[in-house]
Order: sequence, then structure tokens, then C-alpha cells
Amino acid sequence: METILLFAPLLGAFLCGFGHPLFGEKVSMIIATGLLFLSAALSWVVFFSFHGETEVITLFRWVESGTLSADWAIRLDRLTAIMLIVVTSVSSLVHLYSWGYMSHDPQWKDGESYKPRFFAYLSFFTFAMLMLVTADNLLQMFFGWEGVGVASYLLIGFYYRKPSAGAAAMKAFIVNRVGDFGFALGIFALFYLTDSINFSEVLDPHNAKELSKTTLHFLSWELNALEVITMLLFIGAMGKSAQLGLHTWLPDAMEGPTPVSALIHAATMVTAGVFMVCRLSPLLEYAVFTPSFIVIIGATTAFFAATVGLVQNDIKRVIAYSTCSQLGYMFVAAGVGAYGAAMFHLFTHAFFKAMLFLGAGSVIHAMHHEQDMRNYGGLRKKIPMTFAAMMIGTLAITGVGIPLTHVGFAGFLSKDAIIESSYAAGGVGLYGFVMLVVAAAMTSFYSWRLIFMTFYGAPRGDANTHDHAHESPMVMLIPLGVLALGAIFAGMFWYEDFFGHHWEEFFGTSLYANHDTNHVVHDAHSVANWVKVSPFVAMAFGLIMALWFYIWSPENPDNLAKSHSGLYAFFLNKWYFDELYGILFVRPTKWLGHILWKKGDGAVIDGGINGLAMGVIPFLTRKYQAIQSGYLFHYAFVMVIGVVVIVTWFALGGGAH
Repeated sequence: METILLFAPLLGAFLCGFGHPLFGEKVSMIIATGLLFLSAALSWVVFFSFHGETEVITLFRWVESGTLSADWAIRLDRLTAIMLIVVTSVSSLVHLYSWGYMSHDPQWKDGESYKPRFFAYLSFFTFAMLMLVTADNLLQMFFGWEGVGVASYLLIGFYYRKPSAGAAAMKAFIVNRVGDFGFALGIFALFYLTDSINFSEVLDPHNAKELSKTTLHFLSWELNALEVITMLLFIGAMGKSAQLGLHTWLPDAMEGPTPVSALIHAATMVTAGVFMVCRLSPLLEYAVFTPSFIVIIGATTAFFAATVGLVQNDIKRVIAYSTCSQLGYMFVAAGVGAYGAAMFHLFTHAFFKAMLFLGAGSVIHAMHHEQDMRNYGGLRKKIPMTFAAMMIGTLAITGVGIPLTHVGFAGFLSKDAIIESSYAAGGVGLYGFVMLVVAAAMTSFYSWRLIFMTFYGAPRGDANTHDHAHESPMVMLIPLGVLALGAIFAGMFWYEDFFGHHWEEFFGTSLYANHDTNHVVHDAHSVANWVKVSPFVAMAFGLIMALWFYIWSPENPDNLAKSHSGLYAFFLNKWYFDELYGILFVRPTKWLGHILWKKGDGAVIDGGINGLAMGVIPFLTRKYQAIQSGYLFHYAFVMVIGVVVIVTWFALGGGAH
């Protein structure tokens, strides 16, 4: 069963991508979608039936070189089971949704078979992600890691006729390679020190503890081996999960079709970094500096992305920065040792964020592919089902619930679990607590801002577009309804399993907490009530501010932007990270390339070869052209001279050995 759910998406990608000329466009799309739903159904069976210890299903021997030995195997534990349902459920619903969204895509000419290619890319992406989450060693994980990188490049740049789409795909690919270089170095260092990359040895707490006592000699420095390894591996997670510094690719990835955004940014590629950090929990438990660094990066990312989301006008970019911010929450949880809380938010986030992206796609579809929220307004009566779904998603992401209870939307429970854990951790966790509460207020503001600008007020923009706005077809609304159930009930239903007092029993050996030093989850349940209520207060504050700015006094946003134009421009331009990287990296690289092209290739290489061809060679040819007389006796004479020289050389012992 595990093998079928794993390879069904790959089979779907192959049959849809290469078989559509034989099967036809519609049949190939049915095959790809059907196999994804099969994979999703089997994943839920695995999730509910799993109650035991870690199981390793070996498929075949993969790499055997010296002491390096790695099987291609499926590592089945609670962590894997969670990721299986997250990945396959969202992916199957995205496949179904794409039937409606891509039906009349304006980017493509009539007669082009772009749909099978799109569905094949989606299925291949899902297969690569399943490879990643079921990996039993770091090399297999890296294979899936790079696989989703390739698939995301194809999906983000799907509209290859658009220069901006091609640039966004390249940007995502290159930035992720920076992080992946750190990931690869971490794998090399781990193998160098432990002689293994298999999780059965790498994730052994005893081995991790011994590794924490080992030092690495680098230049004149003595470095703790475990800190170096965990830091390098986390750099890989930073790239894949768009954390501050390696985040710049994520908003530009909106150039792909909206279903791609829902798939990549809700439950798959961007959560791979969080999954990897949680998978390596035994290593982090014995590191000291790296977990603190993870908290700082995660908290700062949550704050940064929330500030940028406040002023974005593209509906998809608002949700993209929201994703970046929410990933920061997950890393804070992992950094303080609340790995169950990190996975809890990853789990609930998949439902409400996928629904928000698909809901945004439904709005874009209704508005004839207009994405600027300033041209929306008054759509709640035009597209009531989409409005209801977007409202549920907003209630979930902003954390609406009943304080001091376990009753509320999915984000209310999982986000609060992280905030309480960061406070309970103390130390650098307090920095995380403050930043996350502030980010929660901003998340509430920009989420409700999106709702009010899109669905309330008077219609803005092109009147004809508003008049012809229409609800999406059922094939697009059904996925929204299914995801809405998860956004409402997933938090309440699984709270005790992910974050209750017996969370370790639920996760088994898939997560590890060092009981001598890690009491975060236990302490989080006994924090003061004001700590538990603070996220709700932040949510309410953001909601009131959004009502004031966009419902009660809609002139406020323009007035505030004008009175604080510098700060507004700073947020609108994403803290000028792209411009800074342009100065530090892009321009010097282009300058170096230009120098190597003009001076190196053009002047030295081409100049040298051309100079040789135009100077020395003509001189030699002029000297020796007289030999080519055309008389046979001249050539015979040269041959005789040659034979005499060879015989003389042998006679004098030149040919002796």
C-alpha cells in the first residue's frame, strides 16, 4: 500500500505527460487526478491505522561505495504519516481545482495542449515531495529536495512566454541552490564524522550526544561539530522554507498559475524545511547555538513578512507573505523544542492556506484574471460561496476562537500553542514571543484588509469586469468546501495529539525531546493566562484597525501612506532586500561576467587565436608554400630524405629500448 501511494503520482505524471497524444487530453488529466486521489485515500488509511513504532520498507539497494551505503527505502512513522496526508490531500484537491481554473487560461493559444503538461508537472511535484518525506536517509531526502526544486522551476515558469515568469522561476531555482549548498555540506560533514547518512544511525540520540562533544578543525578555528552540521542543514531549510535572507524567491513565485501557489506555498515545498528540522530533532536537542539561531531567524521572518503584507495590493502576494510569516512561527516552535507544535501548525496551515490561495484564485477567475485588490470591492454578493470560504480561511489564519479553551478555528489552536511555547522556553524564546504576538496583530490586519478590500465597499476598477463577475464552477468550489472543514475542525480534533500532555506517545520515536533539558511543552500548558490571551488580543486589535481603515474611515490608508511615505515605501519595497542583493551580488556578478566575456574570452582567447591565425600561420605558410611546387620528383626527394633520417636515427640507437 505504501509503495502504491508513493509511486501513483509518478505514474500519473508519466502517463499524462507522455501519453496524452495516445489517450487524449481529457483522459490523461483524469488519469493524473484519479491517481492522486488514490494516493490521498491510501495516505489517510496509513495515518489512521498507524499506531506502532517506526517501520522501514526497503525497496532496493541504491548506493554502495566504500563505507557509504544507502537503500532506497520508505521510513514510515508518525511524522511521515502526517506529511503524507498533508501533501496528497492538498495536491489531489489542487488537481481537481485546476480542471476549472485552467479550462480557459488566457495565457495560451487555442489548440495548444498545455493542460496535460500542467497536470504532469503537478503530479511530478507531488511525487518528489513524497520522496522527500518518506526518505530513510539524507541522500534520499536530498533527492526529493532537489526534485521539488526542479518541479517548482517548471511550475513557476509555466507561462514561459512571460519574461517575468521565466525570471521568477530562475530566481526561485538559484536562491534555493544557495540554501541547498549548505544542506549538501551538512550531509558531507555528517558522513565525514559519523560514517553514515542513514537515519537509523544519524537520529540515534546517543550518537547525537557524542557528536556534540566532537570538534572540527577549520583553518585556525576549533568548532563544535554538531553546531556546524545543524547550522548547515538549517541553511538548507532556510532556502526551501523562504526564511529571512533566502526568502526573496517566494513572492515572485506568484507568477505561476494560482493552483501552483496553493500547492507550493501551502503544504508542500515551503514546509519541507520545517519537516526536515523536526525530523532532525535528536541533533538539535544536543546543539546549543543553532536552536537559538533558528528562533531568531523564524521570529524575525514572521515579523518582516507581516510588515510587508500590510501594504501589498496583489491578492496573491498578500497571501504569499502570509505564508512566509507563518513559516516563521513553525521555525520558532522547532527552535524552542516544541516540535509537536511546529508540526501542528504545519498541519493546520495546510488547510487554511491552501483554501485562501484557491479562494484567491476563484476571485481572480471571477474578475477575469484581475489580481489588484484596489480594483475589487463589493464582491460578496457576486461570489457568495468564494466569500464564505475566504471568510473561513481568514478566521482560521487570524486565530479566532474562545480564549482559554480549546475551541476555535484551526489557526487559533496551533498558533497559540507556538506562542505559549516560545514564552515558556524563556531566553531567546521571549524574543520569539514578542515578535510573534506583534506579527499576529499584523496578520489579523492584512488578512481582514484583504477581505474588506475584496468583498466589501463599492465596486472599484473596471465596471464591465464587475458586472460580469460570476461564481466559479463546482469543480473549483468543492475543494474549497473540503479544505474549509479542515480549517474549522483540524485544530480542535487533533489538539491533544499534537500538543497535549501525551504528544510524545502520539509521535512515538519520530520526534525526540531530551527530558533533561526540554520541558517546553509541559511548561507551556502552565503559563500565565495573560500569555494565553495575548494572541487573541492581538487578533482583535488587528481586526478593529482593519475595520477602522477600510470600513469606517476608508480615507485613512491614503492619508497614513502620505504622512509616512518613507515607512510605506520601505514596506512596499520589501525592506529593499532585492535592491540590496542587486548591489551586493547581482551587479558585481554581471560586472565580472562582462569582464570575463570582453577581456577574457574576447580579448585574450579570441584575440590570441585570431592573432595566431592572422599573424604566425600566414608567415609560416608563406615560407613553406614554395615546397608545394607540384613536381613529382620534388616530393620523391623529400620522401627519400625522410627515410634516410629515420634509418640514421635507428642506426645510432635512437630506437633501442
